[in-house]
Amino acid sequence: MFTKILVAHDGSEHGWKALSTGLSIAAKFGANLHCISVREKLPVYAATVGEVMEASGEAKAFFDDLTARAREEAEKAGVPLTVKILSGHEVQAIIEYAKSGKFDLMVIGFMGLSSLYDRIWGSTSQNLTRLSPCTVIVVK
Repeated sequence: MFTKILVAHDGSEHGWKALSTGLSIAAKFGANLHCISVREKLPVYAATVGEVMEASGEAKAFFDDLTARAREEAEKAGVPLTVKILSGHEVQAIIEYAKSGKFDLMVIGFMGLSSLYDRIWGSTSQNLTRLSPCTVIVVK
């Protein structure tokens, strides 16, 4: 049924649940599984170059850890995983990647790091669901 699955993962609890769901579906259908994370832009008005370097280092460490942990989970599940880290606006980057990759399923978390203030339905998950070129599973 599904042959190419994209998991959008921001490192949140719901992002990890989305990865777990994606791994289960990929294992069941023998699908290719891809995981995408989007690195938001660095501070525009940093007071010093040091602030930019510090933010860049923190982001690199965060995404290195996320990637390593995601690969460990995939290995445990026996599912090959392709990981991609992009920079930019999370919705735009994920939708463009989903379109160019011709995915037939996207798995996303209900609420992630970018929508902590939005308790009904996060704007990121809502926009991804609305704009996605493929079927979307929203994991709670």
